[in-house]
Amino acid sequence: MDLRQLAYAVAVADEGGFTAAARSMSVAQPSLSQSIRALERELGVDLFHRTTRSVRLTAAGEALIGPARRALRDAAAARDAVAAVRGLRSGRLDIVCLPTLAVAPLSELVGRFRAMHPGVTVRVREPADAEAATDAVRQAAAEVGLVELVEPGRPAAGLASVSLGAQEYVALVPPDVAEALSARHATVADLAHLPLIAPPRGTSSRRVIDEAFEAVGRHPSIAVETDHREAIASLVEAGAGVALVPRAVAVRAASPAAVVVELEPRLSRRIGLIFRPDGLSPAARAFLAIAEPGRPAGPRGGTPTQ
Repeated sequence: MDLRQLAYAVAVADEGGFTAAARSMSVAQPSLSQSIRALERELGVDLFHRTTRSVRLTAAGEALIGPARRALRDAAAARDAVAAVRGLRSGRLDIVCLPTLAVAPLSELVGRFRAMHPGVTVRVREPADAEAATDAVRQAAAEVGLVELVEPGRPAAGLASVSLGAQEYVALVPPDVAEALSARHATVADLAHLPLIAPPRGTSSRRVIDEAFEAVGRHPSIAVETDHREAIASLVEAGAGVALVPRAVAVRAASPAAVVVELEPRLSRRIGLIFRPDGLSPAARAFLAIAEPGRPAGPRGGTPTQ
């Protein structure tokens, strides 16, 4: 007994005849009939009542069809599972990520994904801005985007999201500033009179900074505005000013010449992954499962910032 024989038997039961079953299975009718005869000989019973006008299941046939359907479904599920694993032996996953999220959490997520699926190449692109990141996912230039999320409960049109929690910001300051603050804690208002190193307007990080100062009724004293985020820590070390940066960036950049100062109250933003809910590749599904095991299919979370 094999799956092909079971599939033929189910087809005859469903189609009500050998000719129609052969047509539905795209096989020659004599071949299908011979296969079922071989199955009947193996089982020692007739599975069908055959007359010139109809074909009906015997009691033995009725007993066989249910388990046969389950066996065929299980075989299909097994093939799908193996195909998914086989598909992750190679291939590529395209991710678009805001630069301030590349150190964390992207690095950890990609590291975990690569440990599980070493045959998959991961390509990470930096968008011009948050809107470009969203557009890249919408237009299928990337399957997954790592962005800031806003407006909880209102997913962006055509996209779904998985929340990754909050990204916390801290201050990175020269040692003389840290000494003047007399503590490793400061408010945003405490920093308002200090020269600030910041990313350009229009970026999500600059929006976080501007809104933080606006919330305390102050304006930042921008001393250096730069697209080169990797240079911000070096600029702090050189004494060009202070900076508000994600904690993960600050921890890696901390040195005797660049001191981490905690902010009170805490300054943070919600971040997450955005993706198209339909047609995800096995690699993209595996990556999302790492970020949120057991995630539901379909939109949830917040709207990616524009």
